[in-house]
Amino acid sequence: MKVHHSIQKFKEKKYTSILTIGTFDGVHIGHQKIIERLNHSKKKSKDKSIILTFFPHPRKVLQFGNEIKMLNTMDEKIQLLEKFGLDYLVIEPFTEEFSQLSALNFTRDILVNQLAIKKLIIGHDHHFGKNREGNFEQLQEFGELYDFEVEEITAQEIENVSVSSTKIRKALEEGLIEKANAYLGYNYLLTGKIVKGEGLGRKINFPTINIYIQEDYKLIPKKGVYIIKTTISKKIIFGIMNIGNRPTVSGKNQTIEVHLLDFKENLYGEKIQIEVLKHLRDEQKFDSIEILSSQIKKDENTARKWIKNQS
Repeated sequence: MKVHHSIQKFKEKKYTSILTIGTFDGVHIGHQKIIERLNHSKKKSKDKSIILTFFPHPRKVLQFGNEIKMLNTMDEKIQLLEKFGLDYLVIEPFTEEFSQLSALNFTRDILVNQLAIKKLIIGHDHHFGKNREGNFEQLQEFGELYDFEVEEITAQEIENVSVSSTKIRKALEEGLIEKANAYLGYNYLLTGKIVKGEGLGRKINFPTINIYIQEDYKLIPKKGVYIIKTTISKKIIFGIMNIGNRPTVSGKNQTIEVHLLDFKENLYGEKIQIEVLKHLRDEQKFDSIEILSSQIKKDENTARKWIKNQS
């Protein structure tokens, strides 16, 4: 899959395309249904498959003060989409100026002249253009005018999947990680850099790696303790993760700390991606470091039993 970071940088003029449009936040099982339809259509033609997406999320640009959190960083989204065998991903920077394009100008100048569409696949109730003025019926009219086909995925098909990015965000904010993973069709990802912490974990015999996520728009699940897994040097490593402010030691800032099971190598400065598997308990304040250490040991034993049962 070739990635273009703006529509203007898309120069593949010798091809015509089958295209779908959306933010695809989460690349969840509903999105995957649309992508499968895109790939199915591609098999019947010589056209190239394209996803056109936007960054930042249009709501952050158009709704002042909207602090919507994303299920994927852009790198994670590219990683997820890469698995579907698409030809191109076009990421258009979403601005107020871009949002002012009329439905006609967007269709003619962007979809037809720049991306050379022969077929457009859209979800039910898709709207586009300035003030969301464009709809399926209008696209059909444009299709007749500019010689492209429009295919709509019906409301019934979408409802059969019964999932949305909003539902997944809510599940993660409530700590319902297994529900979120079922909606996603994969385990929720956290990707960041390993940085030095205060070394408290090592002092109580539970050394941790501290993960710093640069993208402040990334949704971090509810504070608490989770079972996670990661891959290091092609080997799967499990662990327990704490998201929170560490109230037992009067912590002030939220941290993401992971204790990797049966792993002792130094990873400072490296990038890591973890998969969040299960919520164990909420964050809580303990009366002493000793009680905290005892609880962490219980968490580890619970995690090991769960991991063993899964395997």
